[in-house]
Order: sequence, then structure tokens, then C-alpha cells
Amino acid sequence: MLKTWKKCSVYVAAAGIAASLALRFLLHTGGWGAVIPLWCVVGFGGTPLIVDLLRQLWRREFGADFLAALSIVTAAAMGQWLVAAIIVLMLAGGQALEEYATARASSVLSALARRTPSIAHRWSAGKMQEIGVAEIAIGDRLTVLPHEICPVDGSVLEGTGSMDESFLTGEPFRIRKTVGSQVISGALNEDAALTIVAEKLPQDSRYARIMQVMVQAEKSPPHLRRLGDTLGAIYTPVAVAIALAGWGFSGDATRFLAVLVIATPCPLLLAIPTAVIGAVSLAARRSIVIRKPVVLEQVGSIRTMLFDKTGTLTHGEPVLSDIVSLLPGLAEHQLLQLAASLEQFSKHPLSLAILEAAKEQRVEALPVENISERPGAGMTGVVEGRQVKITGRRKLPSAMVAQLPQEAPGMECVLLVDDVLAGLMRFEDKPRKEGRAFMDHLRPRHQVSRLMILSGDRDAEVQHLASIMGIHEVHAGLLPEEKLQIVREETAKAPTLFLGDGVNDAPAMMAATVGIAFGQSNDITAEAAGAVILDTTLERVDELLHIGRRMRRIALQSAVGGMALSTCGMIAAAMGYLPPLAGALGQEGIDLLAVLNALRASLPGRELQDFEEFD
Repeated sequence: MLKTWKKCSVYVAAAGIAASLALRFLLHTGGWGAVIPLWCVVGFGGTPLIVDLLRQLWRREFGADFLAALSIVTAAAMGQWLVAAIIVLMLAGGQALEEYATARASSVLSALARRTPSIAHRWSAGKMQEIGVAEIAIGDRLTVLPHEICPVDGSVLEGTGSMDESFLTGEPFRIRKTVGSQVISGALNEDAALTIVAEKLPQDSRYARIMQVMVQAEKSPPHLRRLGDTLGAIYTPVAVAIALAGWGFSGDATRFLAVLVIATPCPLLLAIPTAVIGAVSLAARRSIVIRKPVVLEQVGSIRTMLFDKTGTLTHGEPVLSDIVSLLPGLAEHQLLQLAASLEQFSKHPLSLAILEAAKEQRVEALPVENISERPGAGMTGVVEGRQVKITGRRKLPSAMVAQLPQEAPGMECVLLVDDVLAGLMRFEDKPRKEGRAFMDHLRPRHQVSRLMILSGDRDAEVQHLASIMGIHEVHAGLLPEEKLQIVREETAKAPTLFLGDGVNDAPAMMAATVGIAFGQSNDITAEAAGAVILDTTLERVDELLHIGRRMRRIALQSAVGGMALSTCGMIAAAMGYLPPLAGALGQEGIDLLAVLNALRASLPGRELQDFEEFD
């Protein structure tokens, strides 16, 4: 209803002013004939503003739009109906421009909506049926046809192909899919049909959640808009004072009206939210979902950054880094072959690292019998007649532990062949290659004075990573509540940013000034964060810092610059150099300049790319 009124007000105001001018200057209609269209304009477009003015007076609130309503009332009271109609056109046109700017800046959200699938193909009683996506239930067997968008999160039951997940993850690669592979909603299927089982409801799937947080980000009242109201609360009495002074010193009430007209604070009402929505849109195009627009203002003031370790400063995936043979005559590649033969049947996190290493070294798995993997007891099996066991150091007798090399940072597993120590495999969670350059970049570019790692891992592992990253403040072996306490203490000292990816990071994210979730693999973490980095590289974090700082600069340029130009116009009007009609046209020009400048926040700039200079 409100949007319809705004659009209609523009058309009514433009038509009414045009009709009045035509009657006066083309048809030479005198008297009230040329004024009647202007009455219609003020009555239709100005009445809602005047009603709002009365509400503000009742509540003793004098917001940024107070001057606009006061200008209309004053112009009407003085019989300046053309001026009043132009003010209505100016405000209605400015609000329509805001709608256009918001729609333009939110094009990423529109693109997301256009990609949302509406139908799915479900198997029932041996037949494939076309259904609405909303009808999908967990456990449904669905077929995603070639070039279709996956409607729901699930896993592949039949078929082999690939999916393009770049729209969601930022990765430029096609992801190979086979039986057991995870698929995510919103991914574009390539040229092979895949049969999947739905593991989440459509509204809970990844694509829908991204849509939800984008819509929430668009509707969430930005903190900078409240800053605009604060500026307006200062600006409004100043404008009224100048208007009264011009009237008082000259005795001409027209100067009072002229000052109010040029003082109408549309830059505050339009430019700041336009800049915020533009920055949200720009961030989304960089694989950064802004859940709370206040983050864009706050990131520029961050002085302490706190990092989780696993999955944040590291890739969160162990890699086999060393094989130590402890049994004479058993080569390293033989140890790897024995381990890979067992681990192909395991779901342990280290099994993937062993299998990947075996694949890289072209080591083929051997036949295995009598496989057993009891929780906490390791894995056993018979490989070519030999009893092989993979376990941990702490599950061995003390006599065997004494024969092992000294424990090193990272993870490890021990191999026993026929109950004899045969070898040791060491793993590391690879640090992100851009990590050290990113840390070195923070102080000179973003004035971040303190860096800190908060981790639940062993102290030796965390210290090792910290030395690679160049971070000197380390807290290891932490429980979630301990992380939370440290973040609270640091936030009390200076603005903080916490970056993490696990469920145990959610409380710390909420306690920090700014909480950022790395990836959206966990819904709880993403809900707690102010921003979500979909493309999990520290480069994206750097871009978020630049986007926020740039948005604040542009928003304040637009608002303060517009107010400064309006103030110059107010002084000219108070001195009698600017009549009300000219003031209304001048304010329209100021509004246009402020909003056009604010639109720059939605455009990519070279300053978002300076991180690579430090690689």
C-alpha cells in the first residue's frame, strides 16, 4: 500500500504541476483555475506527511522528515501552492528513486530468487512424477535432470556426473558427483541425470537459507540509518533556527519558507540506506552474505581479531605428511598400502587423507578380510594373511609407547602388523597459504593492533600454526565457554572480530563486535554470525573489511555533503538570494547528487583488491 502511494504521488504531483503550468501559461487561465490541480497534489501527496508531522509533534520527535512536512504546511499557509506541490514531487520522486536504487543494488537477491526451482521430479510407485518443490519430504527419491537446478540438499543414490556449485560456493570448478556424494540446493546439474535422496526440507536447505539471510539483510534496519536520524536531529533545529533568523531580521515570511524548502534533508533519508543496500549487494557478489548490515559499519573500527584454528586458519582437512617405518624390511609404500587397504572401509577423518595419499602415489589396495572397527579401539583386518591394526599412541601398552618416536605437532596413527609395531603415520591440517600474508596485511591496511588464536586443539599444534601465521597471542585447549569468556573480555577493551566455522564458535561470534562464519556448512554458526563467507579464503575476509570501510565513507560523504550544500542554500535563502521555488529545484539537484554518490557503494572498486599485493 505504501509503495503504491509513493508511485501514485509521483504521477499525481507531476501531472498536477504540469496541468497548473499549462492552464496558467498556455491557456492563460487566471484565478483559482490554475491552482486547483496544485490543491489536488498537496491534498493527495502532502496529507500523509502532515499527519506524520502531527504524530511527531505529539511524541516530541523531530526526525529528518520533519522539515519536509513543515515546508508543505508553511507553503500552503502562505498560498505558495506551486512550491508546496514541488516539495511533494521532490519527496515522492526521491522516495521512488530510493525504491529504484534499492532494487538496483539488490540485484543479487533478485538473481537468487530467479534461480529458485519451483518443481521437482519425485519417484513414487516406480513412476517419476512432477511435483512442487514445497511438497518434497525428507527421504524422498528425486531425479535431477540435466541442466536443472538441484531443489534440495541430499546425497546421490544413482548416477555419475558433475554439478556447478560456483553460484553458491564461489569455486570455479565443476564438482564431480557419484553415489554417496553430497548435493546442495541451488547447484546447477550438468549433462547427466542424478537420482538423489532428500536429506533436508526445501526451506531448510542451503539455497533457501541463503535466500532467507539475504532477505533478512535487506529488511534489517541498518545502524547507519539510525546515525542518519541522529544527524537529522541536529540538522533540523539548525535549519529551523536559520529560517527563523532570516524571517526575524528581514520581516519577510517568504525567507522562512525558502530556508525550509532548501533544508529538506533528503540526503539523510535516501543516501544512507542506498549505500548500505549497495554494499550488501556488492558483498553478495563477492560470495559474502551480510546477515546484519550493522557489520558494514563496525568492521572499519575493529582493532582486535580473534581466530578459530581448524577450518579457519587451516583447511580443516588432514593431509598425510610423514610415514615412519619401525619394522625392518617394511618400506614406507608398503605401510601406506596396508593402511589404505583397511581405511577404504572406514569413515574415520584420517582415512580420507590416507586414501588420497595412496591415490597420489598410485598404491593399490589389497584384499582385506575380517574387518573390525570398534569405537575407541582402532581398526583391524587381515591383509594377505597378516593381522593389521591401526590405532592411536594412547591405546598402546607403555612398553610399545616407549619404542615410538617423540610425539610431534599434528595428528598421528600407529600401525601394528601381527601385534608388532610396524610404523607411524603423521598428519597435518595444512595452513591456508594466504594466512601469513593476510596477517601481515591487517596492521598497515586496517589498523588491527592485536591478533589472537582461540582453539580447542592441543597447545603444541596451535603454537606451531601460530608461528607459521605470525601470531603471538595463543589460547589452546579451550572449551566453548572459555572461548566466550575471552571474547567478552577482549570486546570490553576494544572492538573485536571473531572468525570461526564450528558449532562451538557460535557463542563467541555473538559476543564479538563482529562475528564472521567461515563457510555455511553449519547452520548454527551461520545464524550466530553477522556475515557469512561462502568462498572460504581469507581474501574474502579482507574484501569484507574494505567493503565496510568504503560503504561508511560513501554514506557519510553523501549525507554530510548533501547537508553542507543544503546549509549553503539555507544561508542564501535567509539572506534573500534564493526564493522558495528556486530553493525547491536546488534541493532536488542536491538529492540527486547525494543518491548517485551513494550508488557507488554497489560498484566494485580497485581498493577491494589490494590484498594480493601482500601475497
